[in-house]
Amino acid sequence: MNARPHLVARPAPLGNPRPLRMLWITAAWGSCFVAITIALNDAPALWVAALRALIAGAALALLTGIQRVPVPRDLRTWVLVGCLGVVNIALGFATMFGAATGLSTGIASVLTNAQPILILLPAWWIYRERPTSSAVVAAGIGFVGLLVIALPGGLGSGAWIALTSAAATTAGTLISRIVPADPRFVSAAQLLIGGAVLAGTATLTEGPPRIGWSIPFILALLIMSLVGTAATPVAWFTETRRARLDVLAAWTLLVPVFGILLSLLIRREDPGLWGWIGVGIVLVSMTLLATGSPRRISAALTVLVPSIPAKHAVPDPHVRNETRRNRIRPERNHR
Repeated sequence: MNARPHLVARPAPLGNPRPLRMLWITAAWGSCFVAITIALNDAPALWVAALRALIAGAALALLTGIQRVPVPRDLRTWVLVGCLGVVNIALGFATMFGAATGLSTGIASVLTNAQPILILLPAWWIYRERPTSSAVVAAGIGFVGLLVIALPGGLGSGAWIALTSAAATTAGTLISRIVPADPRFVSAAQLLIGGAVLAGTATLTEGPPRIGWSIPFILALLIMSLVGTAATPVAWFTETRRARLDVLAAWTLLVPVFGILLSLLIRREDPGLWGWIGVGIVLVSMTLLATGSPRRISAALTVLVPSIPAKHAVPDPHVRNETRRNRIRPERNHR
């Protein structure tokens, strides 16, 4: 028997991420962009990124040691974790901080969170996760909202650096799905590996660390390391293994929204009229993602584009099941 080859052996999970968990994850990540702008006043970008990763990794390593989390011994797992450390942490953090130095806080947070758009096709190709209508529509509307926030200020030279950060984060999300190890171990190991790579790169490019250990810098570093980094990856990796990646990534549209709100509260940075309009659009997209169903959105798309030939239409599973029930028990229609 000739079986169709698959890139991954395990079936793709089809659940939805837990809303409360995703809210605090995105809020914690949003706080990092405010902390980054504060920390960069007292230290070079790569050294701040390295310290953020190493402090968070050390905290998680201590936790895994106390909880006696098993350490994998097979080479494949360590290779995947090493790839996560290089791509998700070293490359992702370096480009994130590089974008923050060349762009405004709002634009940097918008472009570095383009993952919902970038992940749709790879997740479909690698994990056979065909994007749902609700996730595609929500991601599209939400990204339009992010552009409304970003474009009035101009993109500048750091736009491609920010998009590279989004691509690195997307690759990390795809890799994390198949790492056969405890999420607590994976989180700690990738941060320590990526932090070591960042520290070595910072030494070669920026020289010895020249850091002004002011109180704002220390507070910003602790917020980035413990709240925005150490407290979130275990929950994020857990969700990547149980939830659809397109829906999961769409939740990250909230990261810039939380970043803008926290900037307003802490730094008194008003996003302006267009910023608030963009925030409203993103919130509408998240409402659609939380309450919309593929059936309702498919019906709306059919009304907007009625010229699709019937032989190419994809049957709606909800309608098919309802038709089957009515065919088996026709007497219910006459009661």
